[in-house]
Amino acid sequence: MLQLHTPTAISTPTYHPLHFSPTITTRRIHLHTIPFAPRKALLTTCARRTGKRRYPSEKKKLEKIKKELLKTEIRNREEGYWRLSKLSVPAHKDPGKDFIGVSLPLLEAIAKVLKFPVAPMLPEEAFTVVRKSFDARKVLKEPAFVYTVDMDVKKLLHLEPRTWDFISYLEPKLGFVEYREDENAPTDLVDILDKGKVKVDGSNPFNGFTYSEKRPRVAVVGSGPSGLFAALVLGEIGADVTLIERGQPVEQRGRDIGALVVRKILSSESNFCFGEGGAGTWSDGKLVTRIGRNSDSVQAVLKTLVQFGAPPNILVDGKPHLGTDKLVPLLRNFRHYLLDLGVDIKFNTRLDNLVVENGQVKGVVVSNAKNEPGCNSDQEKLLFDAVVLAVGHSARDVYSMLLQHNIEMVPKNFAVGLRIEHPQELINSIQYSELANEVQGGRGRIPVADYKVAKYVGGDDFNTESSFESGVENRSCYSFCMCPGGQVVLTSTNPSELCINGMSFSRRASKWANSALVVTVSSDEFDSFRSHGPLAGVEFQREFERRAAEMGGGNFVVPAQRVTDFLAETLSGTSLPASSYRLGVKASRLHNLFPAHITKALQCSIEMFDKELPGFITTDALLHGVETRTSSPVQISRQADTCESTSLKGLYPIGEGAGYAGGIVSAAVDGMFCGFALAKELSLYRGDVELVLRKAQKQTGFVKY
Repeated sequence: MLQLHTPTAISTPTYHPLHFSPTITTRRIHLHTIPFAPRKALLTTCARRTGKRRYPSEKKKLEKIKKELLKTEIRNREEGYWRLSKLSVPAHKDPGKDFIGVSLPLLEAIAKVLKFPVAPMLPEEAFTVVRKSFDARKVLKEPAFVYTVDMDVKKLLHLEPRTWDFISYLEPKLGFVEYREDENAPTDLVDILDKGKVKVDGSNPFNGFTYSEKRPRVAVVGSGPSGLFAALVLGEIGADVTLIERGQPVEQRGRDIGALVVRKILSSESNFCFGEGGAGTWSDGKLVTRIGRNSDSVQAVLKTLVQFGAPPNILVDGKPHLGTDKLVPLLRNFRHYLLDLGVDIKFNTRLDNLVVENGQVKGVVVSNAKNEPGCNSDQEKLLFDAVVLAVGHSARDVYSMLLQHNIEMVPKNFAVGLRIEHPQELINSIQYSELANEVQGGRGRIPVADYKVAKYVGGDDFNTESSFESGVENRSCYSFCMCPGGQVVLTSTNPSELCINGMSFSRRASKWANSALVVTVSSDEFDSFRSHGPLAGVEFQREFERRAAEMGGGNFVVPAQRVTDFLAETLSGTSLPASSYRLGVKASRLHNLFPAHITKALQCSIEMFDKELPGFITTDALLHGVETRTSSPVQISRQADTCESTSLKGLYPIGEGAGYAGGIVSAAVDGMFCGFALAKELSLYRGDVELVLRKAQKQTGFVKY
């Protein structure tokens, strides 16, 4: 019988250097698939080819990297950190989705990698869970939780010295077992900034921040993620920041949204799009990003959110989300911190114009958002040294104002489509089979089921000549902003236009699952709106939002159609399945809403999705119209290194509205970098931005998940 010794009874073993031990040189791997568009092949877009499906060039590249990783030896195996990835724990053994600690089943998976014979002897304190996700793919023998774990060698050997022999023979394996000498412990943005500030004695560890008696004045327009993080950086560094928001703080904004949902009273400046926190506040609060989940910039943002009240599990969850109920108190804490910094926050204040002199921004013209736009009686001119433009992509009046100043903007591709809704129990059943009963309204052991599907539709899939004549026969079709256990909500900012989105609360306990089904559109399809110049895409969006409003009959009623009827291009009656949309739905011919080539693409993609998710096509599935604001239809041109507009000095366009982000996290990262870049331009920081952001910008060195 094995006996475990307490740490006090452990004598430190004598270590012997292992000259044959390989060292791993950490690096990132970027695999780029070769783009092609065969006529008949149905391809999943944005998917990496793995295993035998890799291209020869990819295999050759991987082999070369693997050889380089084993060239030199690891100099000090008694210290450092090993990252163990793709550790699988069967779902029936794992404590569940809400547990982010180190369990015995996880120790068993770790022991298997280390080839350590007795898993319970491994000390939990030596391991830190970095990532935890749920994998229920049908190709697996059984659903499992997949972990990424960091192992502290020094701590492990101190608590369990008998593991030394197993550590000494541990070999790096790309993507599975990786070594680094230093711990990567990304910290929150406030801590990063605090460490960089000039100390009382005048010293500065980063030798970059400077002190100025005359604080430069900066306006940050928009309190979405990009605006908040830009204001946080600038306020901490020492700028005199004014945060301008056309909407209301979250408390009042919640009441305005309640009036919309219950009494159909739309406040044009305080709604699902405008107000503190931006459009992401009343949404699913997704924190998934494509810019590198384990990059230190993303980790700095997530850590900052935790400091302001987000649950710590967002740092570990493979698909982190907050939910509106968690975002509201978080934003309140964020606001109070900015106020304590001295940031002047002006809610209910609309940007009407820019003050421009000699090709440079000198300030802004604002007015009370409760009054009609163009009312000169209450307009106020505010002077600033720089203006950070962090508006969302629903601020179409701002785009028009920028066009009057000849600000360089270019049309950008985006996507349009419909929002589909299924019973959540159906999606649980499709994804989890017999495990579906473990969901239990968001309180179960496994997460509420979601999906993410993407297909490439080629010309032959349309089976029509008109698509070839239009020149848009090939396009991507995909699900977007999938909200498990959520509801469909109105995101219109104008009563004559109808646009929808999805949202959910943290538990995701609703009985519905909804997602946008969208197809890509490009500037080539905006011919009839060429007179609007760079804003042709905006008018393209408006066209279909007006059509949707007319189909619904007004009063924010949404046109809807069964998926089966949409595919058959018919209307089989006026009765519809129950919908989570609370302002009412009306049976409509959504197959007549978009041009034929977009409708055909949506129909083809739905049929493809059904092959991947059998049961996706059902009479219980309901399509809602219309989803047009997936991303900004324009991009405001700016300098890559400074974030400054290419056509107007002193203007810094950032975030989703400027066309440089696609979600809460990426927008926050963009705002953070703009804050530091602007601080450098204002002589508040004289060093290299990477110097102060070395943990918030550079990759950790480990392979990206």
